[in-house]
Amino acid sequence: MTKLYFKYGTMNSSKTANLLMVAHNYISQNRKILLIKPKCDTRWGMDNLIRSRVGTSMEADIVLAPDVTDINEYLPDVSCILVDEAQFLTIDNINMLRNIASTIPVMCWGLRTDYTTKLFEGSKRLMEIADSIQEVKTICVGCERKSIVNAKFTMDPEAGKMIVKNNNTTNQVDLGTEDKYQPMCWQCWQEN
Repeated sequence: MTKLYFKYGTMNSSKTANLLMVAHNYISQNRKILLIKPKCDTRWGMDNLIRSRVGTSMEADIVLAPDVTDINEYLPDVSCILVDEAQFLTIDNINMLRNIASTIPVMCWGLRTDYTTKLFEGSKRLMEIADSIQEVKTICVGCERKSIVNAKFTMDPEAGKMIVKNNNTTNQVDLGTEDKYQPMCWQCWQEN
């Protein structure tokens, strides 16, 4: 059944590993997939690399720019579209994927909120229009509760490691990995 799926979770909840497993399953059945990632995700040194922290990776077929609203040339014979880091997509990108999902399943993985606990633009739109919304769960780094916050850390020369809770810029995109972000529950995030 064709649907628009949004699978969200905090940092280190295996979202990309999930995407790569789904890709492997389609490929092992000789089905054509389309791998998409946003242009702003350049963490791994290659613009088109989709990489999981467990070490697996694949190259994206499309590195989606914010203004792209038509990918029809890539769609013939595609069985499924898989999107990594969907939180960084624009409303127009998500609307395009919504329209495609009427004929081809589209599965999107991403963060729900930024480190200030505000929805990302792409995630907000997916929450509004996805047919299926599923949480990919992981636990807090400080306790055994479920994580819901992507805690951002910085090093203060005097105070040491500190959580950043305010965004002093208008740019919501601040790429990083475990060196900068960790999954936390609400209680641990509030107490720090």
